[in-house]
Amino acid sequence: MIIKTLVVGPIQANCFIVGCDETLEAVVIDPGDEADRISRLLAESSLTAKYIINTHGHIDHVSANKKLHEITGAPIFIHPLDAPMLDQVAASAAAWGLDAENSPAPDRELQEGDKISFGNITLTVIHTPGHTPGGISLHAKDDVFVGDTLFAGSIGRTDFPGGSFETIKKSIQQKLFKLGDDVRVHTGHGPTTTIGEEKRSNPFVGENASFFG
Repeated sequence: MIIKTLVVGPIQANCFIVGCDETLEAVVIDPGDEADRISRLLAESSLTAKYIINTHGHIDHVSANKKLHEITGAPIFIHPLDAPMLDQVAASAAAWGLDAENSPAPDRELQEGDKISFGNITLTVIHTPGHTPGGISLHAKDDVFVGDTLFAGSIGRTDFPGGSFETIKKSIQQKLFKLGDDVRVHTGHGPTTTIGEEKRSNPFVGENASFFG
């Protein structure tokens, strides 16, 4: 499996290109900005974007949806609870002093347990709310892409509308922590970590967590 990471936009979000090394089909996870840069990397890697997947609806993860969709023709996937955010991108960006275009409506609304296949890779959708109501993670064997649910040594903010510390804690402990200690966690911001490392040492949700919300 090919995994390429781009840190995009003023909020420095991680955008992932995940590709099949046999068929060169790929998905783009969380194109938060810089659609031209994402499309260049696809071309340089000889990868064809089959799908655009948003782990949640915040602007730093969806702002390049429209342009990347126009460039690649790839359909847009998101959980239905976060889908309404896609036509609020411009207003949300303006509130932060940023400029962005609204996303097209999603072509597919993802649910818990859905499978997304491209080449010889299958991503399984895990509904992991708490940062947003429709937050999802995408699991494929030894890797999971978690958006802003879990970070290295931290968790996603829960003070935005629709956020909940208790909900995100359940998402992480009852779903992500069940995936296996060696699974690599590709986060929406910052470095990659592992499930085992976060179980052992994450101060919010780990085995010796000291933060109670």
